[in-house]
Amino acid sequence: MKLFNSYDLAGLDLANRVVMAPMTRSRAANGVADVLTERYYSQRATAGLIITEGIAVSRQGTGYLFTPGLYTDDQGQAWRRVTDAVHAAGGRIFAQLWHVGRNSHVSLQEAGAAPVSPVARRAHGVQTYAWTAPGVPGHVATSAPRALATEEVAAIAADFVAAGRRAMQAGFDGVEVHGANGYLFEQFINGELNTRDDRYGGSMENRLRLLLDTIDGLIAAIGARHVGVRISPFGRLYDMHGYDDEAGTWLALAQELGKRNLAYVHLSDQRTLGADCDTSFFVQFRKAYAGTLIVAGGFDRDSAEAALQEGKADLIGFGQPFVANPDLVERMGHGWPLAQARRETLYGLHGATGYTDYPRHAAQEGAAI
Repeated sequence: MKLFNSYDLAGLDLANRVVMAPMTRSRAANGVADVLTERYYSQRATAGLIITEGIAVSRQGTGYLFTPGLYTDDQGQAWRRVTDAVHAAGGRIFAQLWHVGRNSHVSLQEAGAAPVSPVARRAHGVQTYAWTAPGVPGHVATSAPRALATEEVAAIAADFVAAGRRAMQAGFDGVEVHGANGYLFEQFINGELNTRDDRYGGSMENRLRLLLDTIDGLIAAIGARHVGVRISPFGRLYDMHGYDDEAGTWLALAQELGKRNLAYVHLSDQRTLGADCDTSFFVQFRKAYAGTLIVAGGFDRDSAEAALQEGKADLIGFGQPFVANPDLVERMGHGWPLAQARRETLYGLHGATGYTDYPRHAAQEGAAI
């Protein structure tokens, strides 16, 4: 099967075309990866490529409790231990760099500051995982954000570049810019939300500027072959709404990304309809962006193989199946049943429980890969 064939990712040899998609787990006390983080990722190193959970590029970019960062030396050293463990197990790993924008809470921000966004508009009906009282974690409504000043926007791009440099020093094979799921970059791209009247708002070119400037800064700092980006066209997470020429915006972005010789573009389908890559938009996107394309969203082994065989994607992302199946590649290859994740331990500081205690499938007869 093509799913289990090797792949050349911008000079990085992947053992197969299975990608472990990024998944927040909220397991990093004090924002620092630990020995369980090492074990979690190294257990899953048979994936052709691991993309980490979102890693905050700054304190300002943090939107959930116990998520790791990559903006201090301690954080970088901790991630070095993770990448060493993954590489020792034969894996490849990219760091997903993250700024949540308005999807945060004052209890997570430096000195209780307001979260930041393109405009001072709160995400309606959206909750995050923060401090409900001192020392008491829980789900709370996101706080009202403030609009970033023009000069502050470029500073955020610089935070991504600094985190990208730190990621490479920590031994990552590359970085993925998190431009999806209603977080900061998508807040700028969205024409209904972003009503700014400076160089970062209004026109399509202006709304795409922050993401492209950030990617260009990373390319200059660490090289295009070490840079990927995740986007979620037509995403509606976290109070994101439709806007005029939405398809045209994403296709314009596809063309711009195609000029940059990135490691890959990663499409996240929030509707979990990734197995259906026949929409006219998807076909147009595939034509506009000719580089390596990862698609994630609701795939199983057979639908992933079909997408690869038909040339609709080059690599396939799997998310939740990797939680309870550290040996997902082997299970799919042999047709072994998949374990189900325990939802009550998906997030939060539960120690090894629901994190590194999922067993591999017992050896048994099965069809060879």
